Amino acid sequence: MSNRDRFRLRSVFGTATCLAAGWCFSAAAVAAPLDSTTDSQEASQTAQLGTDTSLLSGIPGEGKVSLEEVQQWLADPANHTELTVQLPKGLDAASGNIYIPEDNPLTRAKIELGRQLYFDPRLSSDSTISCASCHDPASGYAAPTQFGVGVGGQEGGRNSPVSYNRIITKEQFWDGRAGSLEDQAVGPIANPIEMGNTHEQCVSDLASNKVYVAEFDKIFPDGLTIDNVGKALAAFERTLVTGPAPYDYQVELDNFKKVFAADLEFLDEDPELKEEFDALQAAAAKHPMSESAKRGMKLFSGKANCTACHAGANFADEQYHNLGVGMDAEEPDLGRYEVTEQEKDKGAFKTPTLRNVALSGPYMHDGSQKTLEEVVEWYDKGGHKNPWLSDKMKPLNLTDQEKADLVAFMKEGLTGSFPKLETGRLPE
Repeated sequence: MSNRDRFRLRSVFGTATCLAAGWCFSAAAVAAPLDSTTDSQEASQTAQLGTDTSLLSGIPGEGKVSLEEVQQWLADPANHTELTVQLPKGLDAASGNIYIPEDNPLTRAKIELGRQLYFDPRLSSDSTISCASCHDPASGYAAPTQFGVGVGGQEGGRNSPVSYNRIITKEQFWDGRAGSLEDQAVGPIANPIEMGNTHEQCVSDLASNKVYVAEFDKIFPDGLTIDNVGKALAAFERTLVTGPAPYDYQVELDNFKKVFAADLEFLDEDPELKEEFDALQAAAAKHPMSESAKRGMKLFSGKANCTACHAGANFADEQYHNLGVGMDAEEPDLGRYEVTEQEKDKGAFKTPTLRNVALSGPYMHDGSQKTLEEVVEWYDKGGHKNPWLSDKMKPLNLTDQEKADLVAFMKEGLTGSFPKLETGRLPE
């Protein structure tokens, strides 16, 4: 058998092995391109989250949104067509986890209504606090404070979790007490420390605004209700996703090299595969990581054992773990236990995503760790011992260089883009 034939056979079986193992080649790297003759109406129903800027750019115009503008926007049937969504490179490996309730399909009109509500402080009792106050795009969709700050400057007892990449998980909040984004979205409105309002008063306030009334009446059969406020906010939040990070390009290149390790010297004999390899190399070079970050990438799934919890496309297992954080307090926050009342859940909190983590400090459920360097030190010592400490928490004995490499990977390797969006254009 010639080298060329041997290479082609290995290419076929190697690619199949790669896919069966769940390795991270993008769909573009292994699938045929989409038929360019796809029906335009069908194409208009598909939205590429993270890159479709029209989803979050607001109703066309400047200044406050007027009733005339919103009526014109709502008259376009395309804005009420149910959307099928696609996730960006990297995150797309979690497409099977997308959760959109059957009774709350995504449409452009609903997403736009949710965008307005998200940034509108009129949802709060004194018109000072919006969802974005604690989940600010400028602060990595979190807040730079240790705890969330609500009406009257009141502080909560937990750090503000990020509001992106929520489309691939059901349970929300650090303790998972909300079973969906819809439930989560309306919770802070009636929390006396956060927005300090009541659901009834919130609906009444919105009902006094003709623009909001027109939108709710057109989008929902039953018009303006607190449940529909939650549905609109949830629709918007499901579009907040992180774009590809340098890790996503590097891991594609690394996996290609692993699959075809014995045959890289024969790539010239297969122009298509050579072209693919060259494209992967170019993409990784365009989105580079330092050598320190590359070492940290290996440590992440190796000695540091970060993937014990920060696993999958979103770098989060969406489970609850006791890391010992805050457990030395006289009355520690018991986290998930307050929801389940199961002994094993005492002091356990939900694993957050590490995508774009460098942009959303401080860290941990209590915001007690200001930097990623502090976070790595915490894990290296094995957390704070307590009866419910996760069995995944063990001393790591990392060197100073290994700690620096881990931080470099999280800062460089896991930082991608956020979608562009309009933040200031709200109903008059």
